[in-house]
Amino acid sequence: MYKVLTLNNISVAGLERLPRENFEVASEIQHPDAILLRSFKMHDMEIPDSLKAVGRAGAGVNNIPIEKMNDRGIPIFNAPGANANAVKELVISGMLLACRNITAAWDFAKNISGDDQALNTQVEAGKKKYVGFELPGKTLGVIGLGAIGIQVANAALTLGMKVIGYDPEITVERAWQLSSDVQQATSVDHLLSEADFITFHVPLVDSTRDLINEERIKIMKDNSVVLNFARDGIVNNAAIAQALESGKIYAYVCDFPSNELKANPRVIALPHLGASTKEAEDNCAIMVAEQIKDYLENGNIKNSVNFPEVKMQRNGGCRIAIVNKNVPNMLGQMSTTLADAGLNIVDMLNKSRADIAYTLVDVDSDIPDQVIKSIEAIDGVLSVRLVCKLK
Repeated sequence: MYKVLTLNNISVAGLERLPRENFEVASEIQHPDAILLRSFKMHDMEIPDSLKAVGRAGAGVNNIPIEKMNDRGIPIFNAPGANANAVKELVISGMLLACRNITAAWDFAKNISGDDQALNTQVEAGKKKYVGFELPGKTLGVIGLGAIGIQVANAALTLGMKVIGYDPEITVERAWQLSSDVQQATSVDHLLSEADFITFHVPLVDSTRDLINEERIKIMKDNSVVLNFARDGIVNNAAIAQALESGKIYAYVCDFPSNELKANPRVIALPHLGASTKEAEDNCAIMVAEQIKDYLENGNIKNSVNFPEVKMQRNGGCRIAIVNKNVPNMLGQMSTTLADAGLNIVDMLNKSRADIAYTLVDVDSDIPDQVIKSIEAIDGVLSVRLVCKLK
């Protein structure tokens, strides 16, 4: 029986993928094999010795101590793309809200008073203050062409917009999904100089912090619209406030309210609604639950932010999953330990990612406890697990 600790409310649709006969799932549980969470901050949490995996029902993992998990040989799974449609819809909504001045106009209409005739008079007199512009023919710049960025780019094309994208690390899989009508920017600065709307779909790391700052705003076209539904910190609030005041930027739409910007009439700040749909919550929970299940039961890894992707068909007998530092001669020492115990390797798969290496080994007979202890004793091995399918 595997034990799974939930640190946030996880969609029932996802929890149903962990059958009760093999998994005990609860918000309070001792010695968990896995943790499922959404926004809970784990940085100050005491990590249980029993923990084997962490699953984030979403994309970003800023709330999880990745280095601490690496040191313990614990993979972190997430759900890239599961909330892509929800975020895409909000980005498109944000562009429409900004270019048609909808929030300001709505606020105006709510606050006029008098009888209907007086209201109509005020509406006709006031509406000229909220004249906007249309999306067709305008250029959208998309920084980050992962699961979300690609959907945003393709959707904008169907609205008659021109699209320019930038992502030096775009994968082959994502490139196949991206419309050939999306133009390629050679740099962030190139994209900013061409775009009327700019949207970000990148994680918050050192290289993306303050990606939009005072200097970069000077490169941008006049009256551009900036949208940030990625992470707080990618856009420098002080620089945006100054650009809004000068008229350089037409509007700023974001999912991260701040005291510095929330009262500005040219700012539309939403309460982190990007993935806040039932469908997105279900999709994220289902994806991460299935990944946790496959890892615990078979040792396979998919959509981990700190481990390599590894999938090996079961070949009967017993399976060992080994996490080690990515240094020379680890496979040789493991193979020698198994051979000295008279164990024949039926299949083996080893992959690495940065400083972490991961190995699955299928052997043709039962594995004594002493063999597990001998592999654990190899310098550089972080964790060793006997992976047996539960009956």
